[in-house]
Amino acid sequence: MATTDPDCIFCKIASGEIGARVVHRDEHAIAFLDMAPWHEGHTVVVPRRHVKDVLDEPTALAEIAPAVSATAKLLVDRLGADGINVLSNAGEVAGQTVFHLHVHLVPRYAAEPGIGALVQQRDPGDLDAVLARLTNGQL
Repeated sequence: MATTDPDCIFCKIASGEIGARVVHRDEHAIAFLDMAPWHEGHTVVVPRRHVKDVLDEPTALAEIAPAVSATAKLLVDRLGADGINVLSNAGEVAGQTVFHLHVHLVPRYAAEPGIGALVQQRDPGDLDAVLARLTNGQL
C-alpha cells in the first residue's frame, strides 16, 4: 500500500487535495509546473507515494523514471526547448526544500545556455498558458 505524509505538500498534490497544473500523470508519478520556475516550463515530477529523497528508497527513482522521460519529451516537443536539465536534490545541504523525492525538469533554450543560467528564479508568467501548450486542454 502506498504511504503518504499528511503534512507533505507534494503528497497533497499527488492525492489531489491541493491543486496543481498537472502536465503528466501515471500510476506511480505526477508531474506539475513549478510555481517558482527557473525557465519556462520548469516541471517537477514526484512519486505518488511519500519517499523522502532519492537516497531514502532504492527503487523510487526507477518507479518514476518513465514519467520523468515522458514529461521531459513533452516539454521539449511542445515548448520548443533546445535541451533540458534533470535535477534532484537529496538533503537540505544539497538544496532540498520539500522533503518528498522530486525531479526537476528544466527546459533550456539557446538564448540562455549553460549551467550558470540554470537556477535564476523568474517571474512565473502565465502558467495557465504554458499548461495549455503542454496538455492541449487534456489530462
